[in-house]
Amino acid sequence: MTPSEHKNTYNNTQPTVKPNNPNFSSGPCAKFKGWTLEGLNDAPLGRSHRAKIGKNKLKSAIDETAELLKLPAGYRTAIVAGSDTGAVEMAMWSLLGQRGVDVLAWESFSSDWVTDITKQLKINANIHHADYGDIPDLSKVNTDNDVVFVFNGTTSGVRVPNLDWIPDNRTGLTICDATSAIFAQDMDWSKLDVITYSWQKVLGGEGSHGMLILSPRAVERLESYTPSWPMPKIFRMTKKGKLNEDIFQGATINTPSMLCVEDYLVALAWAKSLGGYDALVKKANQNAGVIADWVSKTPWIDFLAKTPETRSNTSVCLKITDADFSALSNDEQLDFCKKLTGLLEKWNVAYDMNGYRDAPAGLRIWCGATVESDDIAALCPWIEYAYYQVKSELKQAA
Repeated sequence: MTPSEHKNTYNNTQPTVKPNNPNFSSGPCAKFKGWTLEGLNDAPLGRSHRAKIGKNKLKSAIDETAELLKLPAGYRTAIVAGSDTGAVEMAMWSLLGQRGVDVLAWESFSSDWVTDITKQLKINANIHHADYGDIPDLSKVNTDNDVVFVFNGTTSGVRVPNLDWIPDNRTGLTICDATSAIFAQDMDWSKLDVITYSWQKVLGGEGSHGMLILSPRAVERLESYTPSWPMPKIFRMTKKGKLNEDIFQGATINTPSMLCVEDYLVALAWAKSLGGYDALVKKANQNAGVIADWVSKTPWIDFLAKTPETRSNTSVCLKITDADFSALSNDEQLDFCKKLTGLLEKWNVAYDMNGYRDAPAGLRIWCGATVESDDIAALCPWIEYAYYQVKSELKQAA
């Protein structure tokens, strides 16, 4: 199909089929198909999280997480405050400073970790930086230092292709922000000493709760090293020099929402019914494949990620590539995408699909396992229709 033929397909004809679920936000993400509010009726609302019923729910969330992820023996899991951000900062404040640090940054959140490490903790770190769409040279990472990185850059749609660059005989710890990667990518847990994520990503849970997973090596560091800086109560994982095991048995440091806990338990049960971790990965890959097929046939759009190996299969970020768009100023490009996604929202076709505020102008489509491939397929023609509507409007204004 030539560019002109492709343009005529959607330029003058509004599509007729809409996605059944228009939620394509990259967090909080879509609920899984079949989710209902009534499914949360077993939540112990109005009860203390310290009561037996609350503790049992929290312990179930921890145990079922470990089972679904197939975590190695000795890895410990905790529910912590502050979503993924809280979990990452809890790990950094508690573990860093014993040796050098290498930190990878190629999008917004990974850049935040650079700020925390260099400006707040004041560690003279080796920073491996890459622009949006690219990824640092992983061969230059020194794993004798502690290493902080995101597995999947949610705001850039760029992920590490694998974990082969992390040796088994490393002496430093690897701290992995896995919030839009876990439950969607194949991950070798033996390469990771700290794994963090939030409920509101791949499983479509509710916000504010984070998950923190520690390897035995990370636990050993906690019990043998005390940072030089003050430690806020909400970050403290040790008691009298030993790991506070209660935290990893469901005794949270602060008060969790039992409604959100129930929602997470329901999502875990759904994931298990789907076929477990492997099925979640397969579904995310299938969803991202629908976008890839559309991009390959569409002359004016491409992935923000520069290489196929580093393309995210969850937070899929796209850029507009035609000459007219490229000739616009940055502010005009941002306004173009805002108008495009605004039309999709107005038509109740897709919500929350604009690129991240700090990222280059573009689109961001969540393709995690709670999204249905048929909905993504229905979305693509509408994106084209909106694109040509906005482009026509700009030409008329000129």
